[in-house]
Amino acid sequence: MRCIIAIVRATTTWKYIAPIQKSAWQRKALEYGTWGGEIRAEFEPKPGEIVVSEHWCSSGFANTDLDLQLKKHGVHQLIVVGLIAHTCIEATVRYAAELGYDVTVVKDATADYSDEMMRAALDINIPNYASAIVNTAEIVASIEALGGSLQG
Repeated sequence: MRCIIAIVRATTTWKYIAPIQKSAWQRKALEYGTWGGEIRAEFEPKPGEIVVSEHWCSSGFANTDLDLQLKKHGVHQLIVVGLIAHTCIEATVRYAAELGYDVTVVKDATADYSDEMMRAALDINIPNYASAIVNTAEIVASIEALGGSLQG
């Protein structure tokens, strides 16, 4: 199984900073060296796995090599999980759809700051771009039915 990881680390030298970035910086959300700011040991990339360049704001595609890496490896279906549903997940899913990917979002493997923000993302915005919004049990069953393995 190939692993593609996108990490967000921002720089304070940017001339223009979006409000969402400024807020995250003030909270020290996912700041390197803090809880949640580093890749957990069990998820560290293994030799031969692909690591995608960091993204600047919300989309995992904008200003990264994610699209190039996916296309180089013949990937056209994406399973998206992570943080934050109404910003990063939503922006990445939208951008992926615009690039022609078939996108599935795993709703119980995403999170947000509030239930309201989570509902807005998963119930209103993301359904416009994702082909499917499923739970973890459904995606695991689908992968296993295709003969796939979740073992790394």
